[in-house]
Amino acid sequence: MDKGTARRLNRAHWDALASAHGEGQDSYYDTEALVAGADTLREAEQAGVREAVGAVAGLDVLHLQCHIGFDSISLARRGARVVGADFSPASLEKARALARRCEVDVEFVEADATKLQVHNRFDLVYATIGVINWIEDLRAWMRSAASALRGGGRLLLVDIHPLLGMVASTDPLRFDFPYANDGPRAFDEPGSYANADLDVAATATIEYGHSLAEVVNAALEAGLRIQRLDEHLEADFDPRGSVLAREADGRYRLRVDGEALPILFTLVAAKP
Repeated sequence: MDKGTARRLNRAHWDALASAHGEGQDSYYDTEALVAGADTLREAEQAGVREAVGAVAGLDVLHLQCHIGFDSISLARRGARVVGADFSPASLEKARALARRCEVDVEFVEADATKLQVHNRFDLVYATIGVINWIEDLRAWMRSAASALRGGGRLLLVDIHPLLGMVASTDPLRFDFPYANDGPRAFDEPGSYANADLDVAATATIEYGHSLAEVVNAALEAGLRIQRLDEHLEADFDPRGSVLAREADGRYRLRVDGEALPILFTLVAAKP
C-alpha cells in the first residue's frame, strides 16, 4: 500500500475519533474533569517527565501526535509553553476548543510527525501511548523529533510495549500484530481504544509494528543519547483499552502462565 493511501485512511480514522472522543461516551477522555482542572498525565507519563526534565515549568514543550490535546493542556497548566502537533485537522480543532474552555494557552499546529518544520526550538518533545504504531518510517520520526530539540533537550517517549502490541486477546491468548516492522498491516475494527462500543465513523487503519531494538537504534541513529529505557510490567490503566483485565490490586498486567510481561516502555533520550 502506498504512503498516500495509508495517510488518508489513518487521518480519516483520527478525524472520526476526534468527533467521538470526549463526548461523554468514554471515561478515557473526561472533558468535564479536564475543564475542572484534572491533570491527565498517567503514572508512567508523570514518572517519565520527572526523569526527563524534572519539571516542565518554564520549558518549551512539543507534544507530538497530541490528538485532542488533553496532555497538552495538562502540561501547560504545569507551567510549560506548549505546542501540540497532529496530522488530524479535526483533532486540532477540538483541542483548540478545549484549550479555550480550560482558559489555557496552547498553540496547536497541523504537522507530519516525520517532517516537522521546526529546528532547535524545544526543551522537551513529549510523545506518549499509541504513537509509533502509526509511523512507517521510525528513523524519520526520530530525526524529526531530534531536529525539534535544542541542544541538551530531551525526548520522552512512553508507548505500548511491542509485546502487548502483539496481543489480540488474553483469554485465549491470541496475537494479531508483529513484534517488529514487517510492513503495513491493515485493520478495520469498530470502536476505539477509549471505548470498544463507541460509534466511530471511519474504522479502516494502517499500522506498523516496531520492536524495542528498532526504537533504540532509531534514536541513536538520529544522534540522540539514550538516558534511560524502562519496561513496565504493570500500569494504572489498560494501554490497549480492552485487552487486559484489572487485577485485585487495581493494576493492569499482561500475564502468560502467571508470569508478567512488559506492557509499556519509557525512553528518555537527550540531544547533545
